[in-house]
Amino acid sequence: MDGANTPATAPVLILLGPPGAGKGTQARMLEEKFGLVQLSTGDLLRAAVAAGTAAGQRAKAVMEAGELVSDDIVIAILRDRLAEADCAKGVILDGFPRTTVQAEALDGLLAESGQKINAAVSLEVDDAAMVTRISGRYTCGSCGEGYHDSFKQPAKPGTCDKCGGTEFKRRADDNAETVAARLEAYHAQTAPLIDYYAAQHALIGIDAMGEIDDIAGKLAAIVKTATA
Repeated sequence: MDGANTPATAPVLILLGPPGAGKGTQARMLEEKFGLVQLSTGDLLRAAVAAGTAAGQRAKAVMEAGELVSDDIVIAILRDRLAEADCAKGVILDGFPRTTVQAEALDGLLAESGQKINAAVSLEVDDAAMVTRISGRYTCGSCGEGYHDSFKQPAKPGTCDKCGGTEFKRRADDNAETVAARLEAYHAQTAPLIDYYAAQHALIGIDAMGEIDDIAGKLAAIVKTATA
């Protein structure tokens, strides 16, 4: 193969960050700009189950039993997915690994094809600001247009700017107490991963409290370095 990135050298990036930090938004922008493939654990599991792969059948049996899918099944599903042609330009992992045990298993999987984690990007946020950002969100019940108590209210109170709808809704878990608890749980869970990738000199922290395009620019620079 004579491409700049063969499957054996395709870059692998990890996005770390708490709920609401913008991982999904940034991953989609990187997909569009660089042709990278975003891989989230939930999507991988659903796709493998739907496709009826061997690993997918194992996952389905576990989930139907009401149990958590084991790390070895997730790794098997990820191994199958990384072998597909569209991953040849590189991938962005979102939501995996969550523990150092999973991180070690992922390193082993990547080593099989000569790959490695090129960068573990931590989207760093201010917890208090995140509570305000997430707990103030609401959407139009008709078209889904997003609004915020502090940052983006309809031009005409009670009426959606986009469709004129008058019914709005909030996610049940978008309240200050729940958001604060989710952030605390995230930091407790992810702290060991931060140390793990810092020890590998793969950790890069980015201030994720700025403008979306500014954050995207910083991520793009990281990807360019990883794919050089």
